[in-house]
Amino acid sequence: MPRESFEAKKSRLTEILRRLQLAYPDAHCELNYRNPLELLIATILSAQCSDKQVNIVTKRLFEKYRSAADYAAAELPGLEEDLRAIGLFRNKAKSIKACCQKLVERHEGEVPRTMEDLIELNGVGRKTANVILGNAFNVSSGIVVDTHVARLSQRLGLTKQTNPEKIEADLQRLVPREQWTLFSHWLIWHGRRRCYARNPDCPQCEVRELCPSRGLFRKA
Repeated sequence: MPRESFEAKKSRLTEILRRLQLAYPDAHCELNYRNPLELLIATILSAQCSDKQVNIVTKRLFEKYRSAADYAAAELPGLEEDLRAIGLFRNKAKSIKACCQKLVERHEGEVPRTMEDLIELNGVGRKTANVILGNAFNVSSGIVVDTHVARLSQRLGLTKQTNPEKIEADLQRLVPREQWTLFSHWLIWHGRRRCYARNPDCPQCEVRELCPSRGLFRKA
């Protein structure tokens, strides 16, 4: 198979994005939140945990803790108990408490709006920071690369990288900046609804003709 030029890949991606937008016109972050702090907490909790389970836990959590100061002042055993239904709840409770202590000490309890400030917070890496900036502040600072985005980007032939930051760099060169946030939503929704990790639904896939991995998967 001849190597695809950068311009050909970009043209193919343009059509992929058009089709995904048609398939998922309402694509959005599926974590429930009402403000940047709630999105920050929910995103930290979502590591190695489903959005559905996080939303169950945060329904009560967000009523009990209304500000960064509330989390910062919380007794760790109590916060752990509030998060017990979440995977790695002890580590996440510790990260959230320390994160919110920094928010209070350095940012007057407000979630910062820059990548540099966000990744200084406990429990926050580049992926989490991109989620916050893109969804809470509408700032296109980068592209969220979670397991779905990584998997689909590789299957669609948009990258050969496996490191999330290198995948992000490849995608940033291809995807228009104004679509960086939506791009992640479209791939995440497609990954959850069609392009599964195992047994992807290739026959019904909206971008099948544009995918170099089509036909490589067989139903078990």
